[in-house]
Amino acid sequence: MCGIYGYVGEKEVRPILMNGLHALEYRGYDSAGIFIPTAGVFKSKGEVDALEKKLPKKLKGTSGIAHTRWATHGQPTNINAHPHAGNTKRVWLVHNGIIENYREIRDRLKKKKHTFVSATDSEVLAHLVEHHLVAGKATNLEEAVVAALKEVHGTYGIVAMDTQEPDKIVAARLGSPIALGIGKGEYFVSSDPSALLEHTRNVVYLNDGDVAVMTPEGYSVLVRGKETKERIPEYLDWDALSIQKGGYEHFMLKEIMEMPDVLINSARGRIDKKTGAIKLGGLDEVKSKLKNIKHIIIVGCGSAYYAGLVGKYLFMELAQLPVTVELASEFRYQHTPLKKDTAVLAISQSGETADTLAAIREAKKHGLLTLGIVNTVGSTIARETDAGVYNHAGPEIGVASTKAFVSQLEVLTLLALSFSTKTLSSEEQRRFARAIAALPKQVEEILNQKDAIKKLAKKYAHCRDFLYIGRTYQFPIALEGSLKLKELSYVHAEGYSSGEMKHGPLAMIDESFPTVALVPKSATYKKTISNIEEIKARKGTVIAIATKGDDHIKNVADDVLYIPKTLEPLAPILTVVPLQLFAYYIGVSKGFNVDKPRNLAKSVTVE
Repeated sequence: MCGIYGYVGEKEVRPILMNGLHALEYRGYDSAGIFIPTAGVFKSKGEVDALEKKLPKKLKGTSGIAHTRWATHGQPTNINAHPHAGNTKRVWLVHNGIIENYREIRDRLKKKKHTFVSATDSEVLAHLVEHHLVAGKATNLEEAVVAALKEVHGTYGIVAMDTQEPDKIVAARLGSPIALGIGKGEYFVSSDPSALLEHTRNVVYLNDGDVAVMTPEGYSVLVRGKETKERIPEYLDWDALSIQKGGYEHFMLKEIMEMPDVLINSARGRIDKKTGAIKLGGLDEVKSKLKNIKHIIIVGCGSAYYAGLVGKYLFMELAQLPVTVELASEFRYQHTPLKKDTAVLAISQSGETADTLAAIREAKKHGLLTLGIVNTVGSTIARETDAGVYNHAGPEIGVASTKAFVSQLEVLTLLALSFSTKTLSSEEQRRFARAIAALPKQVEEILNQKDAIKKLAKKYAHCRDFLYIGRTYQFPIALEGSLKLKELSYVHAEGYSSGEMKHGPLAMIDESFPTVALVPKSATYKKTISNIEEIKARKGTVIAIATKGDDHIKNVADDVLYIPKTLEPLAPILTVVPLQLFAYYIGVSKGFNVDKPRNLAKSVTVE
């Protein structure tokens, strides 16, 4: 969940490391630090800017490592910031992940006169690597890293340097992503390939158990500490401008405004315009197996889990296929009976979500077909699932998911339609194809209301509690809308099924507790209107998201935002957009950095 960056080559390393940290700051921003063998180590609590102010103006060196932290063990302090050193300060190391047996290792090393200064689990790794090097158990840094990692239980993405070999960087991964950037006479390492775009598009992704060695002369990858395997770099087909703000105040607003293009990209080449048939090339290799699937389990975390809940309705209605949606963090531990005719579908923007990856591996242990909906090409989930579909949403920098969530909903729709050849007529398939093609313009129509949404957010920014309600397809969007408000404005919000109001939540309703009601025209429209009437009878305030042309809603709601008319299964793609903007503007009105919500990080690579 933290950001790692490193460089070895012939150029001045300071600007390379600092630009890398700025590009990775959305992955962790409570402290940061760099180590340059020829200049020393510099750390600072707070954001990367705080570290930059500490650095001397002249800082010479052509190799180094850097880190921006999201705390797991130990509070955000200068001492707990990475990089960490070994006992003699010969080895310096940055680490993402969690070392589960760090206490045992620390206690053992203390008996060997090692002195620890931080409260982190990561410092133990630096000491352990150095112990193997100084004790003569290893002849070089890579051997020491391999030996140390054999004693470690947990997850890690690490990058280490030895002051006696200043032109060498060693990286390793187990469960936490590491990518190498391949240049000409220079090499980079990062926990996120998007941060490499400024320098190179040729990337080598490390697999679990890999150890990489980089010097200005070249790189090599050791597999499980033994044989060297040649890795052909993959080409990173992303636009470097996509990780810049492009004139917007925040990445989040930029990413919301990009959603019309995202919807075009997510559907491009996947729908036959004449027949409405769905073509998902990523599933070609498992077509024969898909024919035998009778049950789907969708796993995800956070917004991806809520997207999965929408997917449940899509698969059941369009393909008449039973679907269960599970929190990935619970899936491994609840002893779910798994049958061979079940497929497990993982949803993850980063493709590195630790709990979701663990769920996929559990499914594979039982011999199940595993599928993925992933935005990041080359990510671990993309590589470990049997087949899948990419979102093609482009890099998402804002911690709170917006455009990636919308693309997940569209891809889930396409996936459900691909299963519906026996349940939908040709005309119904063409009708969905036309409706999907209309979505980008419809989202653009909603985005054009952003000034009205900003005004509405300002009106309600003082409220301390919100309730979000919806029914069927809109219930998961109520959950997602409440999550966005919590993430961006730190306001208490709950999402509920509209039909559950009378079973408890009505007790909370009064004049100071507004409700956001998702009530587009649908099969349950009248039911949700009745639920709104129950709230109004308790003097509750209601903000409604309704279908354009619905004049009746004005009689029961205090404020109304409209979405264009679409098919009911596609409505979540539209109703979530005003909720994202509403949360964004409330967060901004409170003076918060909505790109970097407190205590959160973008890619959750720890369980």
